[in-house]
Amino acid sequence: MPDASFLSIALTAVETSATLAFALSGLLEAARKRLDPVGVCIVAGLAAFGGGTLRDVLLDRRPFFWVAHSEWLWALLALCVLAMAFLRSRHFAPTERAMQWPDALGLGLFSASGTQLALAQDLPGIVAVLMGVITATFGGVLRDIVCNEIPAALRDHSPYAVCAFVGGWVLVLAQHAGTPAGIALLLGAACASGLRVLAMLTGFSLPRWSSGSGPG
Repeated sequence: MPDASFLSIALTAVETSATLAFALSGLLEAARKRLDPVGVCIVAGLAAFGGGTLRDVLLDRRPFFWVAHSEWLWALLALCVLAMAFLRSRHFAPTERAMQWPDALGLGLFSASGTQLALAQDLPGIVAVLMGVITATFGGVLRDIVCNEIPAALRDHSPYAVCAFVGGWVLVLAQHAGTPAGIALLLGAACASGLRVLAMLTGFSLPRWSSGSGPG
């Protein structure tokens, strides 16, 4: 089936692009914490592969993405070595600002791919969407935990996981409407990434706790 072939190619391209974006985010956080070379590689690897690995564990899907595409492990190691050789403190702020854009792309791509893989196993829509959210956010959660930070996805009030959640539902509804799976994948990814970019441009944030003294 042509659509199945296109979907397989699209999923591989999605995971490749998103993996690179999240690896860079992990690398920057490890560099900011001044971790040693082992720490840099581990944190970058967790950011890149953590969400997809947890998704594959929950879906009982084998082999894992980084096992099936072991060349990405070499690419990750090379990226870490180059960063440690050339990245300096003065580069952190401009690099982090520039990384917001591929990170938004990675959010949409990972949320869509995670949702699609769960739908392919005939799981309910809500489960599939949550698999997409896990794929998109859990690598960053692991990155921050290892770096001794409260995960940014849980504390900065930025609509990060919410964008992944909405994008996942767009994919689910598009497929239920009879849209070819490959096109639905792109629609879901575009929606999640587009919402994230819109939030970045407008400064939109989720509601915050009241600054009052507490209940009662």
